[in-house]
Amino acid sequence: MNSAPVVLCQSPKCPRGNPPSRLECPTCNKLGIRGSFFCGQECFKADCKNHKVVHDIVQPPKDGTYNPFPKYPFSGTLRPVYPLSPRREVPAHIPRPDYALREDGVPISEMRTLGHPPRILNADEIQKMRTACRLGREVLDLAASHVRPGITTDELDAIVHQAIIDRNAYPSPLNYRKFPKSICTSINEAICHGIPDRRKLREGDIINLDISLYYDGFHSDLNATYPVGKIDEDSAKLIRTTRACLDGAIKMCKPGALFRDIGKAIEPIARANGCAVVRTYTGHGINNLFHTAPNIPHYAKNKAVGSMKPGMCFTIEPMINLGGNWDLQHWEDSWTATTIDGKRSAQFEETLLITESGVEVLTAGADGANSF
Repeated sequence: MNSAPVVLCQSPKCPRGNPPSRLECPTCNKLGIRGSFFCGQECFKADCKNHKVVHDIVQPPKDGTYNPFPKYPFSGTLRPVYPLSPRREVPAHIPRPDYALREDGVPISEMRTLGHPPRILNADEIQKMRTACRLGREVLDLAASHVRPGITTDELDAIVHQAIIDRNAYPSPLNYRKFPKSICTSINEAICHGIPDRRKLREGDIINLDISLYYDGFHSDLNATYPVGKIDEDSAKLIRTTRACLDGAIKMCKPGALFRDIGKAIEPIARANGCAVVRTYTGHGINNLFHTAPNIPHYAKNKAVGSMKPGMCFTIEPMINLGGNWDLQHWEDSWTATTIDGKRSAQFEETLLITESGVEVLTAGADGANSF
């Protein structure tokens, strides 16, 4: 029979030189933390403040929230805060895309167009796109006005969901391939597709709000990255750089321009500012379908095919990471993409229409240029 293991006093300032000890911390015992022994009450009380940090790490938060992926190797400090709120309802009278009605969320209409060339919209369809995009911009600006320390991303989702259905529109992300919410909220090292949960925004965070809605048979799609209170200069520069990447890409859009050259406009701006362009995700065609041709890579030397023609609608949405690493990893929710090194990422997106003379930014804000 083996003898019981000898555990030395855990106090870093033990006046007795950390002798074998038998006084166990009762809270650690309840939490299943082994090895928390002290040689006497003097050492136990002297180290109490520092020692309690161990309790806070291990025991569940008192508000009932939890991390659903405790063994996942997160790259940074961001964590999911569950449970998620129940799925929000959309009134029955509001028209919705096909995937909204499917248990698996698969967009069958999109699947049927794989390999097809980009659609050229007629005048009536273009007008419907303009309307959907105007509504999308209204909702994004409203959501952005609520960004502040202390608000949860789930509360932002509730605001966006209500604003969209108030406009008799459907929130395009909801149930798209089973995405559970009406908006994507990506914080700090999250690149895209963050799921709104109970995490509260904190002073110094940055957050991307990605808004998409479906109105009168057509989708709009736009996003922007915002500071939460006062942010550090690296984060502010990242946001400025990302917006400059998008604006530089928009300026080269016109009839005859090659889709592969969009990345050529973006990557030099990112590199000059010490950033990297994410390669895994791209811009996309958008119309009566949420995601369709063309495919829009944001990095240089890509192999995108085709050229721009009047009547085409598509998004440009560069995701830019601090530092030189463009790679990413996915959380176990199968959606949230984060930088692989834990550094911050930002994104901006607009929906564009190619016109006879150039490009119209259908989702432009009041302070942004509408045509180039």
